[in-house]
Amino acid sequence: MDFSIPPELQEFRAAVRRFVDTELIPLEDLAEENDGLPDEIVRDLKKKSIAMGLNALEMPEEYGGGGHGTLAHVLLTEEISRAAPGVSSGTIPGASNILLEGTPEQKEKYLIPCIRGEKQDCFALTEPGAGSDAQSIRTRAEPRDGQWVINGQKRFISHGDTADFAIVFAVTHPDRERDRITAFLVDKGTPGFTVGQVHRTMGQRGYRQAELVFDDCVVGPEQILGEPGKGFELGRDWLRNGRIMTAARCLGPMARLIDEGTEWAKQRVQFGRPIADFQAVQFMLADSAIDLYASRMMTYNAAWDDDQGVDPKVVSAKASAVKVFASEAYGRVADRVLQIFGGTGYMNEMYVERAYRNARVERIWEGTSEIQRGVLARNLLKRGMFA
Repeated sequence: MDFSIPPELQEFRAAVRRFVDTELIPLEDLAEENDGLPDEIVRDLKKKSIAMGLNALEMPEEYGGGGHGTLAHVLLTEEISRAAPGVSSGTIPGASNILLEGTPEQKEKYLIPCIRGEKQDCFALTEPGAGSDAQSIRTRAEPRDGQWVINGQKRFISHGDTADFAIVFAVTHPDRERDRITAFLVDKGTPGFTVGQVHRTMGQRGYRQAELVFDDCVVGPEQILGEPGKGFELGRDWLRNGRIMTAARCLGPMARLIDEGTEWAKQRVQFGRPIADFQAVQFMLADSAIDLYASRMMTYNAAWDDDQGVDPKVVSAKASAVKVFASEAYGRVADRVLQIFGGTGYMNEMYVERAYRNARVERIWEGTSEIQRGVLARNLLKRGMFA
């Protein structure tokens, strides 16, 4: 079993680290204070990231992506997420993996422009009454005169206020027990499609969540993504990948927290000694390193399996496991490191204070920890340990 990372990815990772340190982290205060970055800065960062080949690293080369697969995407995400979400999210162009299921015309109109950084998508599944239970969504799309008329409301949609189009999930076959939901590609500016409230959140400043409203929004049959009634399967494919990437997004902050906590412990003197000399502090750092190490190995393994074409059911189970472990580990590390910093760590201008707030949502979106444990339990009862 080979756990080594190919040399070309190691070099690429080092280049991404320099980009994060020089281009992204210096902008964190600006994003925190303004709940985002000015458009001109975002455009400049996108150009720089494209020039480095960071855009859509995992997408096939035939569409302009990097063609490197899930592990490479995890490594990129881990490094990029060392910067706060307000500067790391939205500055690296990418495309939702389920756009690969589109028709040639849809790929030309939506997938390729996302890869190039010319468009941005958003994934519109969650609703006020349907979060973890996605099957219970109430948004409806009804056939009328050869078109589809969408009515409903989506909530907590990442980039919903800035996206050029939404991947919208709506019930099209309400009388069925299965194959009830269809995915639609809905352009911003389509009559009947409006952005509602942009939510103020506990953390993740600059990584905004929005409400999307559909009021007799008419789209043509050419806007269906995949097959009618098969939208829930597309959503599961997106979430499987999203759960691995959620875990990857937890690795970068954990590593940065441990680095900053270690340096602070060496420099902070109490009772005539650096607090790094005290066993209580040493154990907090050691436990944090264990959490990072375990999270990293689990995430890399799930990504590797995905690249090797392992049974999607097995990958889904591992994705649930790594999402739970890494998101909860991130919370533990943030809590320990804030304790090491003491009162200084509680100040808003400190990275550890922001990371502490940012970490909390990782246990919620892309399926809560409770949902993931349910997925794992069902898998164990049916197939055994990931088998």
